[in-house]
Amino acid sequence: MKDPVYFVHISDTHIGPTADYARHGYRPLPHALKLVDLINNLPQKPDFVIHTGDVVTEPDPDSYQIAASVFAQLKVPIYYVTGNHDRSRDIKKYLPMGPKTDLTDDPDLLSYLFTVRDDRFLVVDSRAPDELDPQGIITQAQFKILEEEIRTQTAFFTVFVHHPTWAMNSEWMDKNMLLLNGEKFHKTLKGGRYRLRGVFHGHIHQHMQTIHSGIVYTSVASTFAQFAAWPDDQEAREVPDPPGFNFVHLLPDQMLVHQHTFERPE
Repeated sequence: MKDPVYFVHISDTHIGPTADYARHGYRPLPHALKLVDLINNLPQKPDFVIHTGDVVTEPDPDSYQIAASVFAQLKVPIYYVTGNHDRSRDIKKYLPMGPKTDLTDDPDLLSYLFTVRDDRFLVVDSRAPDELDPQGIITQAQFKILEEEIRTQTAFFTVFVHHPTWAMNSEWMDKNMLLLNGEKFHKTLKGGRYRLRGVFHGHIHQHMQTIHSGIVYTSVASTFAQFAAWPDDQEAREVPDPPGFNFVHLLPDQMLVHQHTFERPE
């Protein structure tokens, strides 16, 4: 029987240019440092960590260099997705990753593939032009990559992206936070849904799951600050929910997503 694949899903660290930088009432850096220590000491060692975007708040060299120093302390490879606060060319410049195959030579598009045992993992760049931020969009070039994957491959695959595909039944989120071409994204993925483990994303600063046409879409809490996501919320607001991460089990015949929270650093 094939060995399981284990990975940790984190997102929205929003590291700033100094150790004292704060956002939403909290300092992101101490939370990120505590998270790295937690991951390094889990009872089950993961095969890798995936960060689904917003590594930093402002895409400046100081912020990325601090982020690089934090995640260099991980004892397993880490991979990154471009968030709306990130720039793909900066992630490529400042943040080392594990072994991978780039799927485009566009310096402003972070789209790549990596494999662990027999499972394939595709990273999709959903960062939109600034005028559309904080909404997301997937380029036609990446749809071609996805279509090629679905048409030519037979192994299980998993997709990582920053923005949610479907409405979250929260008024402010649904106005501001979604993939603008999410339905096309979903329709493309449906062609491979019997091999698709799931789609993992960030951006909404909450643990949430959506199941649509047999495809599971899973988000993860921010590592430091959470957003409200109730149906009648009309404006973005923070809630005091704890930081978190997901530990994902890819078994031969099923997938488990174990949601974890952790206490804030003192």
